[in-house]
Amino acid sequence: MSDYILEMSSITKSFSGVKALDGIDLRVRAGECVGLCGENGAGKSTMMKVLSAVYPYGSWGGTIFWEGHELKAVSIRETEAAGIVIIHQELMLVPQLSVAENIFLGREPRTLGGMIDFDRMNLEAAKLLADLRMGHINVVEPVSHYAGGAQQLIEIAKALSKNAKLLILDEPTSSLTKSETAILLRLVKDLKARGTACVYISHKLEEIQEIADTVTVIRDGRYVGDAPMRDLEVTDIIRMMVGREMGTLFPREAHEIGGVILEAIGMTCLDIDNPSRKRVNDVSFSLREGEILGIAGLVGAGRTELVSALFGAYAGRHTGEVRLDGKVVRIRSPREAVKHGICMVPEDRKLHGIVPGLGVGHNITLSVLDDFTSGGLIDENREFSEIGTAIDRLRIKTASPLLAISSLSGGNQQKAVISKMLEPKPRVLILDEPTRGVDVGAKFEIYKLMFALVKEGMSIIMVSSELPEVLGISDRVLVIGEGELRGDFVNDGTLDQETILTAAITPVRQAA
Repeated sequence: MSDYILEMSSITKSFSGVKALDGIDLRVRAGECVGLCGENGAGKSTMMKVLSAVYPYGSWGGTIFWEGHELKAVSIRETEAAGIVIIHQELMLVPQLSVAENIFLGREPRTLGGMIDFDRMNLEAAKLLADLRMGHINVVEPVSHYAGGAQQLIEIAKALSKNAKLLILDEPTSSLTKSETAILLRLVKDLKARGTACVYISHKLEEIQEIADTVTVIRDGRYVGDAPMRDLEVTDIIRMMVGREMGTLFPREAHEIGGVILEAIGMTCLDIDNPSRKRVNDVSFSLREGEILGIAGLVGAGRTELVSALFGAYAGRHTGEVRLDGKVVRIRSPREAVKHGICMVPEDRKLHGIVPGLGVGHNITLSVLDDFTSGGLIDENREFSEIGTAIDRLRIKTASPLLAISSLSGGNQQKAVISKMLEPKPRVLILDEPTRGVDVGAKFEIYKLMFALVKEGMSIIMVSSELPEVLGISDRVLVIGEGELRGDFVNDGTLDQETILTAAITPVRQAA
């Protein structure tokens, strides 16, 4: 009898003749957490969709043995009945329904008359949450009343209500705060102790290091290897993922910084739903030519609102003055910002960065489509020549420039959005969480690109929640807290995370 509850052997999967998976193996024991690592586009999510029958038996090659028997599932319902449950990166909850209704959606307990037994459903949901040390969540409240971290925990409770023996978590902390992440990791440890197996997919290797018993690495759709986490360092995982030594994760390069190119004076943003509240309150700062200006702060501090207002994309009322080269400019829309040489890569690429059904190439050229148009017709030869150059520059992995951008991995979508915003050749590039959900190899490429751009004289504003990233890349760091500017630090090698966090949580009146 095998020691493994799950054995996937020689798994292959192709799309339009292109192999996404090419002979991948994965083994998991009961009560074990396997960290599945690989760069964006390596095939991690595709592999999990094979396992959970999103891609049914017959559409892929290889074998899957589950609890000693070959699994030939053709639907998600079958794999869930067997005890295999996947939690996708995008939450699959209905915001308007209650917590209990979401947990038992499609499997609601019924009365003898066939009606939904709400009392029983609420009681069972409350017991389940209490058992998971989540008793603070009110099961009769709509899911929309809870933040992303609590919603992620509700997704786990929903999975466990299906008697999950194997829980697949795909980038579960991509939108969680540090404290929410700690709660999630503690919960996974509890599940392991109860005998639940886990496959944990994450680009955050410190989480893999903390939670995984075994690490399996895949690269370009192929199996690279696996090893006990106790025998590995993070650098070993990175080397297996990217197939090369990377040295430092932050490839800082010397570059010249010139005079002030942009000034923001008295920037104030009012809350969209509650105009009496200021999301950004009288923030002023400058940006120099060839400078990387990092903006740090806690989640909800007003960082995104500030840069969105600069780009003309903030939906609420906002005031303030923007100067380029000492001259006041009016920016009332992203189109006007682009005309003035200011471009922005948004925080939420799926909502604001891409047109999902449009091809990769056409997404890239959206920002400069007029450049390829004459007499109302698009010169496709010129356009596709530019698309090819853009795809090569950022090494975007796509089978074809005509492939829908929604088919790409998150990291490759992000590269495409960055390419789109580089097409107008901006003088100022705003990057809001540019490496969120991006693997370590792609992060390295984005950092290298940033330094190449500032060497050419471009100026960059980077918003990031990752303090090591802010310290590793920025020339200067602004700290925003509760909408206020609480610090403006030169990153001269002595600046540390403690200084930034202290500034972020200390009100200006106390700091003065």
